[in-house]
Order: sequence, then structure tokens, then C-alpha cells
Amino acid sequence: MPLCFDRHSFRQLPPNYVRGKPPVKFRDSDANCVEIGLVNNMPSAALETTERQFRALLGAASGGLAVRLTLLALPDVPRTDAGRRHVSVYSDINDLWDSHLDGLIVTGTEPRTPSLKEEPYWGSLTRLMEWAERHTYSSVWSCLAAHAAVLHIDGIVRRPLSDKRFGVFECAKVSDHPLMAGVPARLHMPHSRWNEAPEDALTACGYRVLTNSNDAGADAFVKQRKSQFVFFQGHPEYHPETLLLEYRRDIGRFLRGERDAYPSMPLGYFDEDTVGALDALRERASTDRREELLRELPTESLASRHSWSSEAVCIYRNWLQYLCAQKARSLRTRQRRSPFRAAGDKAPEPVEASSAI
Repeated sequence: MPLCFDRHSFRQLPPNYVRGKPPVKFRDSDANCVEIGLVNNMPSAALETTERQFRALLGAASGGLAVRLTLLALPDVPRTDAGRRHVSVYSDINDLWDSHLDGLIVTGTEPRTPSLKEEPYWGSLTRLMEWAERHTYSSVWSCLAAHAAVLHIDGIVRRPLSDKRFGVFECAKVSDHPLMAGVPARLHMPHSRWNEAPEDALTACGYRVLTNSNDAGADAFVKQRKSQFVFFQGHPEYHPETLLLEYRRDIGRFLRGERDAYPSMPLGYFDEDTVGALDALRERASTDRREELLRELPTESLASRHSWSSEAVCIYRNWLQYLCAQKARSLRTRQRRSPFRAAGDKAPEPVEASSAI
């Protein structure tokens, strides 16, 4: 069934985005209809890309379920003028505090301070964590958001890495948790981060590691609180070209003098011929530092030699099915506690939202 948007989020879609697609009937009283909030904290230039990534992933994972997506953002995340305009059409996050969502996804952002507690959005982010525990069946915390969550919940301080953990890493499935149902024993997953939540600290505090890597550490892990918290240090939502575009961005920053060191190439991502060509570009940039060299990076012809799409879809399908199961259980409980409707009472009309995928 197609993904659909709440009315606020729908307004920002291109006019032709839903052309020819019928409305989706979304019934709040139907356990197969789940509402998810996406709190998009990514830097301004990556806002739209992140929306596309999660739209595609949730749409592919939804199967026969109806998923209504509400776009939100923390107000304290620093943004450019263009970024502020982009999120101005998101739903107001203040409307969350007295409401309920079946599921929540919270992205990371680029860190600006050595300590997460010094970030300008720390207060809003921790309030969101406390709200998610009481008002969702499950929430997903990605990258920096995962690090912030384990710091707030259990005081686990993330550890700086000597270099950026950047590339596609082979991971092993190390748990038979329901979120891992159907996931192969070994899978590849993209990572892009400067810090890590150490696996030994996580397990000592009761987190259950689902996938890990000899080179990347804990990849996915969970903790059951009043709500189930799911954490990803990697990025299952990434499209195949995402790491390439990030690498190109960082090369541009070097060529413009915005960073001192040439960026490290994403590991396990390119084939040998591409690695050779990119090494040659790096050699040229060391003696001929000008932005025009970016034209020699053939973005269109380069792509990852690995795919993680099927594994990502499987994990998120399991997550959506968990939300449906918890919603069904809640609806049955409410039905038992509520008196039967009097004869002649009308059932609530379904909410109609515009189809988005």
C-alpha cells in the first residue's frame, strides 16, 4: 500500500509528486495503519535527500500496510536560510507533546561541539527522547541521535575515532531478535561517523546488539524501555550513491580550503579501477589545489560495489510489523476497557491523505 503524508508534510511535495495516484484511506482504528514521525535534523543541504531516502525505504518496507509519515525537525538545529525555509512547512514539533505516534525516526546531524550536551539542540532532543518512551511503541535513533540517546539514557559517552569511519562494512547478525527475522547471517552496511558508542559499554548497560562488525563495531542495537528503542550507528537508509556524494562534498571542502586534510576514501565502496582513479585525483590535488578538479570526479559513472537495500528493507519491514502488532494489542485493550457503542452510533470516518509513493 502506498506511503502517505500528513497534511502539513504533503504541502511541501512537488505538484507532480502524486499525479495520477488515488487517495489513501488511513484509519486510525486499523492496526494495519501506522503513523510515523520523521524528525529530520540533517544539515540544510541534506534535508531533501534524507526525506527521499526514508520515503523510499518505508515505501518499500510497507508492503500491505498503510504508513502515514509526518515530517518534523528540532527547532534548535542551526540552519541556513534555505534550510529554515525548507523545514518551515514541516509539522510543528510542539504539536507532538500532547499526542501519540506509533513510531518515530530521529536522524543525526553534523556535530558542532566536542560534547553532545553542549549542542544547542540538546534540551529539545532529550525532551524528544522522554516523549518517545511514553508516546510511541518504538523509535529509531540514527548515528549522532543514537549517541545522544545512549548518553542521556545510560550515561554512555561516545568515543572519538582516530579517523572517520567511512565506507561499507561487512557485519554479522549476532542476535535472533525479531527485528532481524529474514536478515542474512552476514550483510554489508554503510557507516559515516567520527565517533562510536563502544559495544562493551552498550552490553554492560543492557543493550542488545543485533549486528556488529570487526572493523566498525556495533552496527544495530536495541533496548526495551516502556517503548522499544532501536539504534543504528550505520545508515541502512542510504542510497547507493550517498557515500560517493559525501566524499565529493568533502573533497570540495578541501579544495576550497575549508578543511586542512584531504578526506579519506570510503572503505569497501569502490572497485579497484575506481580506487586507482581517485588516488590519482588525490595526488593532483596535493599540488594543484583548486575546486575545478571536482569536474574530474565522474559522479554519474561511479557507484557502490555493494548493495544493502534488501537487508534495510527487511529490517524496516520487521519494525513496521512490530508497530502494527503493538497497535493491535493496544486497540484490543482499549476495546475491552470501553463500553460497546450504543446502537446507531457511527464508526469514525477514515482520514484521507494524499498518496506519496
